[in-house]
Amino acid sequence: MDLLKLQNGSDIRGVALEGVEGESLNLTAISVWKIAASFSEILSKRLGKKVKISLGRDSRISGKELLEAAAAGISRSGCTSVDFGIATTPAMFMSIMDEELDVDGAIMVTASHLPFNRNGMKFFMKEGGADKKLIREILENAEKYDYSDKYQLYHQSEKIDFIVKYAEGLRHYIIEKTGMEKPLSGTKIIVDAGNGAGGFFAAEFLEKLGSDTKGSLYLDPDGMFPNHVPNPEDKTALEIIKKQVVDVKADLGIIFDTDVDRSAIIDSEGNAVNRNRLIALISAILLKEHPGSYIVTDSVTSKGLKNFIDEKGGVHHRFQRGYKNVINESIRLNEEGHESHIGIETSGHGALKENYFLDDGAFLVVKILTEYANMKKKGSDIFDLIKDYEDPAEEKEIRIKIAKEDFQEYGKGIIRNIEEKSAEIEGWTVEKPNYEGVRINCDMNNGNGWFLLRLSLHDPVLPLNIESDSIGGCSIIEKKLFELLGEYKDLKY
Repeated sequence: MDLLKLQNGSDIRGVALEGVEGESLNLTAISVWKIAASFSEILSKRLGKKVKISLGRDSRISGKELLEAAAAGISRSGCTSVDFGIATTPAMFMSIMDEELDVDGAIMVTASHLPFNRNGMKFFMKEGGADKKLIREILENAEKYDYSDKYQLYHQSEKIDFIVKYAEGLRHYIIEKTGMEKPLSGTKIIVDAGNGAGGFFAAEFLEKLGSDTKGSLYLDPDGMFPNHVPNPEDKTALEIIKKQVVDVKADLGIIFDTDVDRSAIIDSEGNAVNRNRLIALISAILLKEHPGSYIVTDSVTSKGLKNFIDEKGGVHHRFQRGYKNVINESIRLNEEGHESHIGIETSGHGALKENYFLDDGAFLVVKILTEYANMKKKGSDIFDLIKDYEDPAEEKEIRIKIAKEDFQEYGKGIIRNIEEKSAEIEGWTVEKPNYEGVRINCDMNNGNGWFLLRLSLHDPVLPLNIESDSIGGCSIIEKKLFELLGEYKDLKY
């Protein structure tokens, strides 16, 4: 197998189970064995010693076998490992920060919200998660290993239930920041873990801080994900938790993705606080603590969010899609002397400066719950913080397929052409600065909104996001843009 094909940006992703039509097995126990051996070898060379690596997995059914294979690969390279069993991606990084454990790196076996037959790997060191360059190095190095039966595929590691200790750290944070031993006493907060790894949050965090979690959904791990896709952006998943919050009269609902690096909130009336609204809420909290902070987001955030952040005294820095992109940009701004306390995508990936710039869905929720508890003590409502945020009247996303082998250059040419032609169209203005694709603002007579046309990082697709502050505005913008795109015969939409 060509292991390099498993790279997906700064992660590894592949098909780990047979049985789904059209999807061939390419992430096997042997490939994971090689990749884990390669990572431990590379890390050992960097640190000048044989390393100790923590291992965790999400709930998917291929996870146990692949985690054991990773442990065997680490052993093959002369290093040691510790097995956390089911854990969250953020907990794996935090294990490196734990002085008692004394581990040098971590591997999480997960494919986030992808279907049950997929799986993957994420890698961490003390300086943070692996980047694209390191992933390629790991895979290229892994290619040299020749697996044979003399190398045991399965290996028994020391086992630790680290998620309990990780939850304890989250509890200490909110207790310290609120000055209360039971800051959530008298509240009813429910969790939808989607049968992923986030079920611990109800019993190990909320209940121990005084909250009633009766009515929580799908807390038990089930790698077939029988109830809904574990994704805080999924419409079906959101409708389920929204209805449950209202039905059980909860004060709040919390929904996590499979490996808990993303999350969203539901208010007591069943309204989803996700995407732009989630960014607005955490921005309002951070700007109270750090006036003037840069808020780094991905490229598709709304005009209303920019206005909201500006009015709160922050600086909205709209960057590129990709959670690593927004995190690294926030780090870069700090290094250049521009205070930035968060990098966050509309998908729910949010990394805070105070938490190692780790995209931790549980910590993001804890940060919000801390403010919730403090405001509740004063008799106020946390959602008052975003009462001035205005949603657009309409929003739409269209994925335009490129039926051309050299889709990268073809797509870039289209984007350049649209940017040039927009100068000739009355009522269209090119957004500057803009770091991804072309973003055009459209005036009242031309849709009263904006669109962003960009090129997908990996796929032959031009994602198109449209937003309007008028009913019917998206159709006006779409029609005018598609007239320009009509000359390109290799586009399908």
